[in-house]
Amino acid sequence: MASPRTPEAEPAGRWRQLALMSVAGLLVLGTWFSGTAVAPSLVAAWGIDAVGVAALTISVQLGFAAGALGLAAVGVPDVVPARWLVAAGAVVATLANAGFALFATDLATAMPFRFLTGAGIAAVYPVAMKVLAGWFRRERGLAVGTLTGAITIGSALPHLLRAGGGLVGVEWQSVVLAASGGAAIGAVIAALAVADGPFAVPALRFSPTVAVAALREPSVRLATLGYLGHMWELYAMWSWIPVFLAASLALTGATDAGTASLAAFAVVASGGLGCILAGALADRLGRTTLTMAALGLSGTSAILTALLFGAWPVLLIAVALVWGITVVADSAQFSTAISELAPPGTAGSALTVQTAAGFLLTAITIWGVSLLDPGDATGWRVAFALLALGPAVGIWAMWRLRHRPDATRMAGGHR
Repeated sequence: MASPRTPEAEPAGRWRQLALMSVAGLLVLGTWFSGTAVAPSLVAAWGIDAVGVAALTISVQLGFAAGALGLAAVGVPDVVPARWLVAAGAVVATLANAGFALFATDLATAMPFRFLTGAGIAAVYPVAMKVLAGWFRRERGLAVGTLTGAITIGSALPHLLRAGGGLVGVEWQSVVLAASGGAAIGAVIAALAVADGPFAVPALRFSPTVAVAALREPSVRLATLGYLGHMWELYAMWSWIPVFLAASLALTGATDAGTASLAAFAVVASGGLGCILAGALADRLGRTTLTMAALGLSGTSAILTALLFGAWPVLLIAVALVWGITVVADSAQFSTAISELAPPGTAGSALTVQTAAGFLLTAITIWGVSLLDPGDATGWRVAFALLALGPAVGIWAMWRLRHRPDATRMAGGHR
């Protein structure tokens, strides 16, 4: 009698690959919010208002969406090895971010550099997730959660750089160039160490027709709606929480830029912990369980944080840290749900549509908060209450998804 087939062992180098990919991603993503981190200096130097500050971040979001769609449409990930694609994206982000520091003299000249920074990052983050999927099977949720956590900390890194720069009085250009230096190191790590794993599968070229076929499935539409509710809140929170904290701390006497930037770094970077914990728990608790819990906590934290504007700094930052942890914890689970629910052969195109739509939506919410021009307690309460609408919609969508029969295809039947 034939012996039972032994399951293929997990590759020995997977944890090393996760560590290197996470470090590279963290360093490259330091370019994402470098413009946001130095916004107070740009307001003073260029005379821009809240709408102008929002435009700097929105340019990166649009660049990322365009880059992700463009790469998927022409099938670049099928042709270019992962290490060179990630390294090339990191180099583009490095140079574009450095160009922003060295050559931008006003908002109009800054926005093209910010757009190109986002386009470069589009060759790093999605490709990195694909690389890790080729190295992990059993611990894939933890691996992707760890990568997302590293990228979250990287997104917060410019605030830490500005906090340190504020202590020694460096110019804003130095903070941005430091972020570019980190991205350059990330490019070297990617070029030397990133490799496709033994479980790697070819990247699927984007097809609008195939994407429409996937979105005909009610479960795919619900998972996408849950993701959009999550994205409605996430990047607007990351963009505006530094401004909120600076204004609130100023009311309590903590007026130095270093303190506010350090608080912003802690709040945004705390999301890294949430991503890792969520990645470890998602396969056990289920996608809908975890996402609904994270959405509920983040939406509640948004409202509580706004209510605490001008309150005791320790209490405010403690609540804001909960928001920072939960606002991004569920991020990777929506993409994983699409990969489990989409009909065979359609997941790649469905994920491309999901990602592009999500980042385009972030441009609307980041811009919307700027139009509200929140400068006092009432303004911030209105702005953050509007952000909380996204989690509310997301919870509804995931609740509906949970009660569909095909939800058992997620997380090994844990819904």
